Amino acid sequence: MQEYLLSFQQLLDAEYLLSHGGFYIVCLIVFAETGLFFGFFLPGDYLLFLAGLFCALHKIDVDIVTLYFGILISGILGNFAGYWFGNRAGPMLFKRKDSFLFKRKYVVMAEEFYQKYGGTALIIGRFVPIIRTFAPIFAGVVQLNFKKFVIYNVLGAFLWVSLLTLTGYYLGVKFPGIIDYVEYIIIGLIVIAFLPIIFALIKRWMKNRKTNKN
Repeated sequence: MQEYLLSFQQLLDAEYLLSHGGFYIVCLIVFAETGLFFGFFLPGDYLLFLAGLFCALHKIDVDIVTLYFGILISGILGNFAGYWFGNRAGPMLFKRKDSFLFKRKYVVMAEEFYQKYGGTALIIGRFVPIIRTFAPIFAGVVQLNFKKFVIYNVLGAFLWVSLLTLTGYYLGVKFPGIIDYVEYIIIGLIVIAFLPIIFALIKRWMKNRKTNKN
């Protein structure tokens, strides 16, 4: 049991993944987190940032061009997989029981996010954990026009990967000593990434409280 817990912790440890898996594991995780419903718990934003940082410091054996386009393509293909899954089996998600790898509340959260922002949820949602995973799936559920989906998908992936990966690379080149503060950077990125979800949960709680009073 302890070995399984250790393996799971390593799966969430971006530094470990980059050091031991390198380029290919990064691409695999990006693909899973951006389109497979069980990938919502995987590291996303800070994994991209650290990938760029590690590339600049030569801690992974790949150049920035290969890294950038590898992650970009993985993010695009991940959304295509999510759209296909949502289009084929999406309604089943609303009937599926909660499990370790699936929480129905995340589908509902993605649905509310999508209804609020429409197709642009695929762009904005790239920067929001959980939404990043379920937005393309829900786009498939509602059968968003495929041409529009392609545009939102590619644009969202481009902005997400460019901002995080290239920022990490730039800082690594200009300020190599930043690696000594990587734990603080990770914490900061996690806090920033989850702020929209925290605000949404607080807003929902206040709305429910107001409804119950009435």
